[in-house]
Amino acid sequence: MCGLSGEIRFDGGRPDLAAVERMTDRMAARGPDGRGMWAQGPVALGHRRLKIIDLSERGAQPMTDGDAQLTCVFNGCIYNYQQLRAELRGLGHRFVTTSDTEVVIKAYRQWGTRFVEHFVGMFAVALVEQETGRLVLARDRLGIKPLYLDERPGRLRFASTLPALLAGGGVDTSLDPVALHQYMSWHATVAAPRTVLTGVRKLPPATVRVVEPDG
Repeated sequence: MCGLSGEIRFDGGRPDLAAVERMTDRMAARGPDGRGMWAQGPVALGHRRLKIIDLSERGAQPMTDGDAQLTCVFNGCIYNYQQLRAELRGLGHRFVTTSDTEVVIKAYRQWGTRFVEHFVGMFAVALVEQETGRLVLARDRLGIKPLYLDERPGRLRFASTLPALLAGGGVDTSLDPVALHQYMSWHATVAAPRTVLTGVRKLPPATVRVVEPDG
């Protein structure tokens, strides 16, 4: 199942590592097999791991490709990852793990933000270009894997679960009246990007969002 979290700052400051740690630890039940943190410049990432593919520590996250200068946290499963691995190898990419997370990274290196068009599966991804500081968030076509956002002037936080995002602190938890109307009218359904909380949004399904370091 796994869980991911993170923060990017737009105001020249450093991310709140304590907040990212709280968000990450709040998802321990989703990822009992490992905990990882990564931070550079304005961005920090956290991950809780449930080992399914590549049970070794090589598959731990956040995962960094030093050659490509890319760091990724990933929740989900790419069902065609073996076929993609073979295709990417044919294009000259070298792999050091057997995990589908590394396939995600190599796919981004090869195809940029169109990488998700090659995936068959369910996923939520946060990927950082270390050289530019750019953050890329992506979610599968059907929105099977969740990704919640808390955005305000100066920063953006994200997490796989609503309780994790709330654990970061400072979230506006007042009720969104439009979302509440949807919830009551559509049998407990709220259309993305809204949630029932004013301060929380969902990354819509079938979305790739590029977040520049200046916001």
